[in-house]
Amino acid sequence: MEINYSNIKVIGFDADDTLWVNETYFREAEIEFGKLLSDYETINKIDQELFKKEISNLDIYGYGVKAFTLSMVESALEISNYNVSAKTIEAILNIGKNMLDKPVDLLDGVQEVLQTLSNKYKLILATKGDLLDQERKLEKSGLTDYFHHIEVLSDKKEANYSKLLNHLDINPSEFLMIGNSLKSDVLPLVNIKAHAIHIPFHTTWAHEQVTKKETNGKAYKTIKSLTDLLKILD
Repeated sequence: MEINYSNIKVIGFDADDTLWVNETYFREAEIEFGKLLSDYETINKIDQELFKKEISNLDIYGYGVKAFTLSMVESALEISNYNVSAKTIEAILNIGKNMLDKPVDLLDGVQEVLQTLSNKYKLILATKGDLLDQERKLEKSGLTDYFHHIEVLSDKKEANYSKLLNHLDINPSEFLMIGNSLKSDVLPLVNIKAHAIHIPFHTTWAHEQVTKKETNGKAYKTIKSLTDLLKILD
């Protein structure tokens, strides 16, 4: 499907797993968590219970490392039938702290792409997660100056994007979103008559996965890397 981007004036970028590595650290943390609870359950069951707990807590805790850490603590208590030791709880909290202290590892071509596109378009950052953690990562990334506006959203649904575009006085037809998640960065934008380009990351949280039925007939482009944007837009 050929898509015309000549009308685009503003480009939005997701942050986690679009500009820098993120989901990889969650998978590593899940492995550590599984080892800590392995006396009580199988690794597969531990993974399943943790995921269910994360999903049930989304409306309360939202997204991000802190929410994930609280879900790990709750899961540990339930999986162990409340027999887990204080030492193990401390180890779980340290998993979360270590995640928050991870370096910001930029993906290939990020600075080149932002530098080039910022000469022609207004760029905004539209990410979800914990405000403090996202601000910390953005500062560490050294990318702040490329963005005209930075927004940390509680979620990335159609209503969230519509509110953001209205607030910034951006016509949806003139807006393009770039991100790794079809569920959060692509489909909501297409549904409000904006544009979106999907750049898959090698690891995707199960909650962000969508079916072929959900994407069928939707007008968006998928590219292999961020630098491919320059072939399309510059």
